[in-house]
Formats: sequence, C-alpha cells, structure tokens
Amino acid sequence: MRFKNLSIEASDAPDAQAACRRLRHRYGHAPRGEADCIVALGGDGFMLQTLHQSMAHRLPVYGMNRGTVGFLMNNYAEDGLLERLAAAKDAVINPLRMTAQTPGKPDRVALAINEVALLRETRQAAKLRVWIDGEVQLDELICDGVMLATPAGSTAYNHSAHGPIIPIRARLLALTPVAVFRPRRWRGALLPYEAEVRIDILDQFKRPVSATADHVEVRDAGRVDIALASDIDLHLLHDPGQSLEDRVIREQFSV
Repeated sequence: MRFKNLSIEASDAPDAQAACRRLRHRYGHAPRGEADCIVALGGDGFMLQTLHQSMAHRLPVYGMNRGTVGFLMNNYAEDGLLERLAAAKDAVINPLRMTAQTPGKPDRVALAINEVALLRETRQAAKLRVWIDGEVQLDELICDGVMLATPAGSTAYNHSAHGPIIPIRARLLALTPVAVFRPRRWRGALLPYEAEVRIDILDQFKRPVSATADHVEVRDAGRVDIALASDIDLHLLHDPGQSLEDRVIREQFSV
C-alpha cells in the first residue's frame, strides 16, 4: 500500500499533540475528505474514537501509541513513516450494530467496535432473557450484566470479565456474563458471526439496565438487539509482526 495524503490526528494528551505538530510539519497533513490514510496518535481510546469518526470516509487507520494503553497501536517513531505505512499489514474488522428499545422513546441504533454491554443500573441484579437467532437459550439470566464482544474487543472488557480471547480471523463473537448468579454454571458462549442476539430486560422498571455500544449508552433499555454490521469494513494498519492478529494470539499466552 502506498499512501500520499495523510490525515495526522491526535488525542488531547500533550505528548500526542506535540507529536502531531512534528509529524504534520515533516509529512504534511490533509483533511479527511482529501486523505487516503489516517495516522492516529494516542491510546486505544483515541483509536476507537478515530475509527468511529472515520467510518463515513472508509479510510484505513494507522495508530501510534502516544497514550497509556496501546494494544491497538503501533510503536511510536517519527522516522520512516511512509515506509512503515507501505509495509503495513491490513486487518479488516466489523463492528456490532446495537438497536436498543426503551419504553416511550424512539429506538436507538449505535455501533460498537469492542462490545455491546448490558449492565444493571441499581443495587439489584439484572434479570435477562437471551435469544439467539429467534430461539430462547436462557429464559432467565440473573447477573450484573452481559456483553457481546467482537474479536477485536475480546481482549478488553470481555477478557476482564473472564471471557475468551478470540483470534481476529476466527469469525466468532463472545457472549460473556458479568457476575452471574443464576444459572451458576453458565460462563458464556461463543457464537458465529452471523448470529442475531436479542436480550429482553425482565422486570425492567424494578431492575433497570443500561445498554452501551462502546461509548454510546442507552439507559433503562427494555430490549436490545445485536448483530454484526457486515456492511461496514474497518481497516487497521500494523507493522509486520505486530498485526492485530499477532497481538491477539500472543495475548492468549501472556501470564
């Protein structure tokens, strides 16, 4: 891949802003409408923000770590940026599309690159009914919450909740409970990419639940439908040997 017009963007962190100024001076800067690649400077949070904002332009994103957590980012270096971009490996990921229904309000649709998470809003546990492809699989799940994670997001909140890490090319989604109470032995499920997940919030006024797609939160949800947005391809660029697939594999052997 050869990129000529770079949109170099940074988080608000001072280190990221300083790096952005230096790189723009050295390599130039184009607005997204004229760019053929985005260089994102920051941490994983800024990378997710950039991916969300760049969906309309469908530009590949090459991140360099100028933040705290940089699992999605490449190592930062100012020399040889164009050569690194030319040699970069492309990982294609698809987000999840969440449709949340709230009584008395319009449906809310949002996209999640990492996960869609349903969490209790009060001290009382949530009661949920889980449907997969139109069939009830759990008639009543009592827990603090449950999430559906993409392979790219499986190393984030999903992993903290003891969900499985999924290789990028596995074409699987992780359905992972948070602090499950009933059924006690249920620890989650692996679902195919094509699965359509529906979660009903039972006793929703006594036990309210929020639904969050990455950074978009819907309070007091009554029903949430989740499916892969296969019509949206996001392109992440990584240096050879540091691809997202390589990182996910290594993460499974970290101790």
